[in-house]
Amino acid sequence: MEYKIIHDSIHGSIKFEGIALELLETPEMQRLSGIKQLGLGYLVFPGANHTRLEHSIGVSYVAGKMGMALGLSSEEITLLKVAGMLHDIGHSPFSHTLEYLLYEKTGMDHMEITAKIIEGKMDIVNGELEEGKRVYEILDDYSIPKNTLERMILGEVERRTDILSIHKNQAYFGDEKNYLVNIISGSLDADQIDYLLRDSHYTGVAHGAIDFPRILNTIKIKNGELMIDKKGVPALEGMLVARALMYSAVYFHKTSRIGELMLSRAVEEMNMDDWKDIYKLNDAELLARLLQEDGYPREIALRIKYRKLFKKALVVRKDEITPEKEEEIREIFDLRRRRRREREIAEATGIEPHYVLIDIPQKIADLSEPRLAKTDVKIIDGNEVHPFSRYSPLARALQIRKVQDWILMVATPKKYVEKVRKAATRILL
Repeated sequence: MEYKIIHDSIHGSIKFEGIALELLETPEMQRLSGIKQLGLGYLVFPGANHTRLEHSIGVSYVAGKMGMALGLSSEEITLLKVAGMLHDIGHSPFSHTLEYLLYEKTGMDHMEITAKIIEGKMDIVNGELEEGKRVYEILDDYSIPKNTLERMILGEVERRTDILSIHKNQAYFGDEKNYLVNIISGSLDADQIDYLLRDSHYTGVAHGAIDFPRILNTIKIKNGELMIDKKGVPALEGMLVARALMYSAVYFHKTSRIGELMLSRAVEEMNMDDWKDIYKLNDAELLARLLQEDGYPREIALRIKYRKLFKKALVVRKDEITPEKEEEIREIFDLRRRRRREREIAEATGIEPHYVLIDIPQKIADLSEPRLAKTDVKIIDGNEVHPFSRYSPLARALQIRKVQDWILMVATPKKYVEKVRKAATRILL
């Protein structure tokens, strides 16, 4: 059988053959080589130039290793590798940067786009390349069940009422195979394991270091779900703490957020006939499109190219305002309400509305990473199963911990900072 060896910077040499090799060479997968894993994170962490393709290869590898550690069948291991590889093919350029804007425009997030590509209902190649098969065709060739694959990627466990009456509060995936979903999209999944290790390596931020070998040696399956032995609790704690710290230090770094706000606003002002066309582009192609536009989109593309970013005009911490005011701030996360407030601030300052950008980070975190507050891994202790919180006081603390200590930020070009700060304080606070 034909095979190739991929030399991965995190996991070492990885062998690809069969369906994994065929999928790797599809245009849908190769587009990911032009999409940075951390979006505009390289503006803060210069080493963060790794791509979604590298991450997808890593998730496929980790999912396969977890399947082998659990003693799963070769068919299930293949399914895990395929799901791990395909889980991000629906990402737009710059990864999560445009997530909320495109959700507003298309009504779908990147996972739903992924499902449509898998089904063959959305073509992101658009006839540009005739050579080679598409993802959905290869899945058909190997008789991979697409509905199962989609549920694994979307994190949709399946409940069986005939079993629920016997095993209370347990969820099952078909014939007791929720663990397939858990390994791809759960509180202890291959996706998080790879991105924490990979992003920590490329940013140089040590918070993402986790004990993957220990996790691998202590995961188990019970009642159709992925669980972890009591001996693996310290490694699980380490992973969940690493996740929380990486979100604070890297994924929601204020400078990165400002760059993402700028890019999202510039894309919003592009001339687009069909917003789903953005999913056909990679990072460089999107910036090229922006540079071809007039006015603000071109200006922002140049600012990103040369790292001339907007500056913080106002940052509001949770402990600086009342709960009532905090709720008011959260309500303006809606794009239309946010744009209305930005216009109010701009008019009071005498500048164009697109030079005032409001960020409500917690709402973005909830959309881009819904697993953040999840610590619902079950612990096996002898013949008994208990919640993680019984063994670790960190569980509850991580559930209520926010990824940042600020709930609102207003950014603007440097020359407008003082005027915008005064107007934003008066209007928003």
